[in-house]
Amino acid sequence: MSKKKVYLFCSAGMSTSMMAAKMQDAADAYNLPVTVGAYSTSDIDKIVETDTPDCILLGPQARFLYRGIADRFGDRIPVSVIDSRDYGALNGERVLKQALLLIRQKKEERERSQGQGEGQG
Repeated sequence: MSKKKVYLFCSAGMSTSMMAAKMQDAADAYNLPVTVGAYSTSDIDKIVETDTPDCILLGPQARFLYRGIADRFGDRIPVSVIDSRDYGALNGERVLKQALLLIRQKKEERERSQGQGEGQG
């Protein structure tokens, strides 16, 4: 498994930094090749362009930005909103599992669409 980049975004990047640390602790505890980072939503375009993450997670307080971000990046990067209960409890392990599941689902989706494209013609 190549190193996966899971990036969390919220209004200022402050509250998600605590969640990112908990997620990184969980990844390290399970020896998973994952890097977790926290950023401000105002930097999302620049970050995705220069350091494309494998998954974008939004803090619950940035839920209102989901549609626009999913429209811009969702075709190539899974985008989701962190569950507010997990966020409030700083359940890094659970949110990490959510991110890894989203990455796997996107990969399977790509493989299915490539397989369908190869069979046509």
